[in-house]
Amino acid sequence: MFDLISERSANLKNDVLAGLTAVLTLIPEAVAFTFVAGIDPMMGLYGSFFVGFITAVFGGRPGMISGAAGSMAVVTTAFIIMFGLEYLLAAVVLTGVLQVVFGAFKMGKFIRLLPHPVMLGFVNGLAIVISMAQFGQFKENVRVVYDKQHDMFTYAGDWMQLTSPAMLTMMGLIALTMAIVYFLPRYTKAIPTPLAAIAVSTALVTFTPLESRVCQVIAKSR
Repeated sequence: MFDLISERSANLKNDVLAGLTAVLTLIPEAVAFTFVAGIDPMMGLYGSFFVGFITAVFGGRPGMISGAAGSMAVVTTAFIIMFGLEYLLAAVVLTGVLQVVFGAFKMGKFIRLLPHPVMLGFVNGLAIVISMAQFGQFKENVRVVYDKQHDMFTYAGDWMQLTSPAMLTMMGLIALTMAIVYFLPRYTKAIPTPLAAIAVSTALVTFTPLESRVCQVIAKSR
C-alpha cells in the first residue's frame, strides 16, 4: 500500500508549471465537454473555474476529480433535451449535496461490495458512450430535430467530408499535439509536454490563418 498523504517540499517552478498545465488543459477540455452536453461554452469555463478554485482552497485527495467529467457531460445531454437548461443548475447542486452526504456518512466503503467485472464493465461502457458522443464534433449544420420513433428530441447534422479544410485542419492539429508529446521528452524535460503542445497549437491558431478555419469548425459543430 502507498500513503495517500505525503509531505513534499514546495517548488515554485514546478508549482507554476503544474498550475499552468492544469489550467490550459482544463480550458479546451471544459469547452469540448460543453459541446458534448449541448450547453454554452462559457458555462463550462465558469464551472471549471469554481470547481478548481474550491479544490485549491479546501484541498483535494488522490483520485478526486476536480475538473470536467465526460460521464456527467454525456448524462447532461439527455437531461437538457428532456427537461431544459433551466433545471441543470438544480440537478448539479443536488448531485454535489448527495456527494457530501455520502462522504459524511462514509458510504464510499460500500463500493468494495461491487465485483471487479461490474466496475470494469461500467468503465468500458462509459468509454464507449463518451467516444460515441465525440462523433458529434464531426458533424456540421447541427440542429435539434424530433425523433418520432423514440418520441424525443435529438441532435442531427451532416457528416464532414474527410478532405474538407475543417477536417484536415483538425487532424493536423491533433497530429502536431501528439508529436510534441511524444518527441519533446527526448530533448528536454524542463517544460511539461502537455503545456508545450497547448502553447504551440494555440500560437498556430492565433497567429496564422488557422484561426478563421477553427472558428468555422466550432460554428458548424454547434
